[in-house]
Formats: sequence, structure tokens, C-alpha cells
Amino acid sequence: MEKDAEGFYTPASDSKAEAPAPAPAEQEDTADPGAGQTDLIKSTFDVTVTVGDQQLDPNSPLYSVKTFEELGLNEDLLKGIYNMGFSKPSKIQERALPLLLKDPPQHMIGQSQSGTGKTAAFVLTMLTRIDYSKNEPQAICLAPSRELARQIMSVVTTMGKFTKVVAEFAIPEQLPRDATRVSAHIIVGTPGTAVSLITRGVIKTSAVKIFVLDEADTMVDKLALGPQVLKVKRALPTNCQLVLFSATFSDQVRAHVNNLAPGANKIELKRNEISVDTITQFYLDCKNEDAKYDALVGLYHLLTIGQSIIFCKAKKTADKIAERMTSEGHKVASLHGSKEATDRDSVIDRFRDGQDKVLITTNVIARGIDIPQVNMVVNYDLPMMSERQQEPGVNDRLDLIPDVETYIHRIGRTGRFGRKGISVNFVHNQKTFQDMMTIQQATGRAITKVETGDYDMMDEQLRAILKKK
Repeated sequence: MEKDAEGFYTPASDSKAEAPAPAPAEQEDTADPGAGQTDLIKSTFDVTVTVGDQQLDPNSPLYSVKTFEELGLNEDLLKGIYNMGFSKPSKIQERALPLLLKDPPQHMIGQSQSGTGKTAAFVLTMLTRIDYSKNEPQAICLAPSRELARQIMSVVTTMGKFTKVVAEFAIPEQLPRDATRVSAHIIVGTPGTAVSLITRGVIKTSAVKIFVLDEADTMVDKLALGPQVLKVKRALPTNCQLVLFSATFSDQVRAHVNNLAPGANKIELKRNEISVDTITQFYLDCKNEDAKYDALVGLYHLLTIGQSIIFCKAKKTADKIAERMTSEGHKVASLHGSKEATDRDSVIDRFRDGQDKVLITTNVIARGIDIPQVNMVVNYDLPMMSERQQEPGVNDRLDLIPDVETYIHRIGRTGRFGRKGISVNFVHNQKTFQDMMTIQQATGRAITKVETGDYDMMDEQLRAILKKK
């Protein structure tokens, strides 16, 4: 797709001239997402389905498919799916798609780890619900960050390449300030901007048929983006289909999700936690806060073997480390929410393309970002609950609690699509060590100590792990 003069996405002019592509040969869900567009891993897990209507049988053949053709999709959509490199539905798609596409539409709550095809599933559902003869918003998809919204849009435009879909962003600094109306079929954005555009009447919601929340746990969390999401939800028609996907759902957030989408069909891989089996976790016991920087520099040659992401608690920390490392001759980039939109786009695009090997960032890309070549994640600071957008008066309490869900998402930026990866945590006092032990207990996965007294030994130990992987 290309953008027209107004900045909207439009289908290529010759899309109708091409015949539908034949389905590619049957293959396992192990295609390299770095080589093609497929984002599926070979899943050995079973899928659990709970249907909202208790009179229905979730094991009925009607609610499982082995081919995309069985879904009765438009040929232009099938062509887009095959063009992306998909040959057959993944395990979660086999069970989710018949329920997602069922008429009349029903809500869906889905939980699955990355690389199982959830983005393709909800994008396909949005594209299927569109009436292309009407130039008005009919689907809204929200994500917690600008970077994830841009990634979702790339799937929309690629899968919808041979359709007449028009898609537009609802992210900061994307639309002209004097825009008065968005007529795109699909809106992909972030909650704050979506609320602003809906409130101003730039986005009309009367014809919206489907509302998708990616990384839904943080999107409905009352300490994070929940209030803004609820404002969007209240502006939608009462019969709008809600689709919520995430890799993690805490018990508290799960209750909010159930209230938001009552009577929803539920689907998850039977292993109900995000998979970290492919990630080997280590920690460095640094003498003090300042020693963390020396340890990071000691890791630099390992960080650039593939690509690495270093997560910090504060934006100023990310910038300070990046500036200091750059001044010492190391090539790194920094990314956080206070940077200008164009700078953020440029940084993530350069990192995605492999032009930058080391990215120092905050939680802005902790969730959902798929960059398969990342083989190491460093938690320069462990994530704490206080880092979430919070209600007044709870800062002190939340600063004592490690954020296990965010930790799982952070380290999940490596080990993508069944690959192997390494995560390294920095601890520097008894408090940070105890926080890490809390995370270890919650995840049920060992975090092994690496000695920092001898950087050559540390380099050799971690390099051997990377080489093996």
C-alpha cells in the first residue's frame, strides 16, 4: 500500500490486475521471520477453548480449521495471507479464527506467547469485518506504544495489500493538526491520541464493528492505560466486537478484562504463562550503582554479536548511558517516550533494520516488539510497579514491588519465534537482589550468577553460551 496526498494508506493501483496467488506448499510453522514475513513458531502446546455460550461445544469441528480456505475468506485476503508467507493456520489460529470470524460477532479474550500468530489473527478479523463500500472507521486497534502500533500497521498494510482497505494511524504527530475527519476503514493507534481524536470528532465511531486491544493486560490495568481505553470503549456501538490479546494476565487484570468483554470466548495455549524456556537468565552482582556502567561496557562486545536491548528505569538514565558510551567510542542508540515522534520512528527503524546493534531504552518497547535478531536483553534496572502510570498516593508502595509481568515481557524481546536468547540482570545491593529473587520465584526459572570481578572470564562465560545457542 501507498499513502495518498492526504497521508492515508491506499491499495496499490494494480492490485486488481493480479490473479489470486495459489496456496504455497504445506509446511511446518517454523519459517524464519527474518527471511520472510511469517511470525509463527512450531507450537507443541495444546489450545484451551472456553466458549462464552455454554450451549456450544468448543470441541466441535466447526470451531477448528486446518487451512485458511476453510474460513471462506475473500480471495484478495487469501492472496495477502499467502504473500506474507503463511501456508496454514498456527495452533492458536486454528481454534481462534473460526470463533473470531463467527456471525453474529462475539467477544474474544486470548492469551498466548509471542510468535504464535495472534497479531495476524486479529488483523485478519479486522480486514474481514470491513465493508469496503463505506468510507468510515469500522475497526479500531489500540496498542500501548507508538512502536507497537507501527508494527501492527505494517501487518495491516501487508495482509490487506490486495484489498481496498484504507488504514490510518491515531498516534502523536501523525495526522495534520487541522485534520477534521478520518475516513479510513481501520484505525491503529495509542489510547491517548485515540481519545483525543474521538473527543474532537475527527474519528467517528458510530460504524465501528470491532475494537482490538493488543497487550490487553496493560491496556486495561487501572494503573496504566485503563481509563483512556474505557473512554474509547464507551464511545463505541454496544454491539461492537471486542478482541483482547496478551501474553500475560495477572489475576487482578483478568477480572477487569472479563468485565470489559462479558461473555467472551476465551482461548489460550494450555501453558498459561509466557514461555521463557528458550531464554537463559543470568545476573551480575555489581558492587554499587556506579559499577553497573562498568559492567555494561564490559559486556559491549557481546552485545554486538547479534543485537541487544538494555532496559533502564528512567529516561534520563537511558540518555546518560547512551551519551557516555558514545563519547567513549561505542555505537549505541537510545529510545524513550520523551523523544520527538520522528526521532522515535527513526531509532526503532534503524534498530529493526540492523543498522544499530545496541538499543538503550525504557519500557516503551518492553511489549510486543518483534525483532528476531535480538539475542540479548540486559535489565540495567529491574522493572518496578512504580514505573507504570499510577494513581496519586501509591508511589511509595509500588516502588517496593517488582513488576513480574513487565520483566517477562522485557526478556521476551529475545528468544523470539523459538530461537534461543540470553537475559542479564544487574543487581547492586540487597534490595535489588531480593527483587530479582522475587522475580525468579514468580517465573519458576533459575537466574544464574555471572562473576563480574574478572571481565575476561565474564566475557568468556557468556560468549560460550551465545556460541552454543
